[in-house]
Amino acid sequence: MTINETQDEIIEEFSGLDDWMDRYQLLIDLGNEQEPLEEQYKIESNLIDGCQSRVWLQADYKDGIIDFKAESDALIVKGIVALLIRVLSGHTPQDILDADLYFINAIGLKEHLSPTRSNGLLAMVKQMRMYAVAFRSQQSS
Repeated sequence: MTINETQDEIIEEFSGLDDWMDRYQLLIDLGNEQEPLEEQYKIESNLIDGCQSRVWLQADYKDGIIDFKAESDALIVKGIVALLIRVLSGHTPQDILDADLYFINAIGLKEHLSPTRSNGLLAMVKQMRMYAVAFRSQQSS
């Protein structure tokens, strides 16, 4: 499934929920369904700067594909990172760098997050793209 197909699927899932309390609940559920991050990856170097809550992001690169895993100690943030992983994990560095993450605005996430959570969301996206840049440079060397 392409990045845009996954984004469209997420938009569809959220479109049936008019009430933001229901959307928050869906985010919490998505976060809870995510595989817990192995303890060995909950290290300082995997913590994302710019997030108010603690978010660990692990990126593994194999056969030209990046696989992301993450966890947060905050329920809604855990759901947000679960969405980002669903969209970006399993793709090439170039696909990730070329991706327009339009689902964030389409589901109203940006306008319904507090400024600190919004900054955290941007920090997560930035970190995922930084991994993509680093892995892409490995390809060409």
